[in-house]
Amino acid sequence: MTTPDDNPQAMPPAEPADPPAPPPAETTAPSVEPAGTTTPSVELRAALAGVRTEVGRAVVGQDSAVTSLLIALLCSGHVLLEGVPGVAKTLLVRALGASLDLSTKRVQFTPDLMPGDVTGSLVYDARTAEFSFREGPVFTNLLLADEINRTPPKTQASLLEAMEERQVSVDGTPRPLPEPFVVIATQNPVEHEGTYPLPEAQLDRFLLKVVLPVPERDHEIEVLARHAAGFDPRDLAAAGVRPVAGPQQLAAARAEVRQVQVAPEVLGYAVDLCRATRRSPSLSLGVSPRGATALLATSRAWAWLSGRAYVTPDDVKALAHPTLRHRVQLRPEAELEGVTAESVLTTVLATVPVPR
Repeated sequence: MTTPDDNPQAMPPAEPADPPAPPPAETTAPSVEPAGTTTPSVELRAALAGVRTEVGRAVVGQDSAVTSLLIALLCSGHVLLEGVPGVAKTLLVRALGASLDLSTKRVQFTPDLMPGDVTGSLVYDARTAEFSFREGPVFTNLLLADEINRTPPKTQASLLEAMEERQVSVDGTPRPLPEPFVVIATQNPVEHEGTYPLPEAQLDRFLLKVVLPVPERDHEIEVLARHAAGFDPRDLAAAGVRPVAGPQQLAAARAEVRQVQVAPEVLGYAVDLCRATRRSPSLSLGVSPRGATALLATSRAWAWLSGRAYVTPDDVKALAHPTLRHRVQLRPEAELEGVTAESVLTTVLATVPVPR
């Protein structure tokens, strides 16, 4: 799979590419393959590969983001999508849900949004003189939290229990959410007026932070050509997007991902990368142990998508930026010097020895 990130003009030079195409299994060094591994199901991988094709009928030039969203679904993790307005963040999530036959709901986060507007609330029924629970939009498979940083922290925090426990508690009663359940939140990186930055504790709950670049020129021409031919982004059925997999296939794929094996040397490499961020003089906050477990999970999903039942150091390196970029905090003096989280992670990847 080629991605828009492969073109150096798609993003600033300091920004590394998010996961490219999964490499062929035979290109991986056999020294990191644990004994007793089995090849992932070809049928399941083909079904999920078909998701990329279906999403591509509606969204042009965001193959890397689609791959990242698939990794998050395979890991039962949540995603923070960051991009300027108009790069198809909302359309991407809707098309993903349609191609996987998952229920999708969208919440526009605004300054006056209340926690009960997201989770649901107790409503008084005059006919029965009792309170009944009315489900909020969080009761879905894919929850699109649009512009999540435009709502106050109190409402942002309403998602914490849902993201971590897969349930919401109203009036002391826990209510389980559907399975699968994934939050895909969006935010605009260039407009900060009237926004409430996500606290570090909530950022750490997102498995991946995916940066959507502005499409390349050829892709942008294709977008305009589709619209000139009558493409309606509100009508995915007319665009030809159809389900090619469902919750059953996704559950089976998740089960296989959990069987992907990791050699002790690769485990040590992932830990060493995370520990190196805690020693970086440019960072006031390094990657937590939860970040290390997230890196392990995404690396296993990436290996599975690559057709392997074992993780290599290259898998860890490929997922380091999207998995860790939002889990580190720069020192103010480093920011003044132009240091970015991406550049710190690039330095860490270049200095930590790779197991052979």
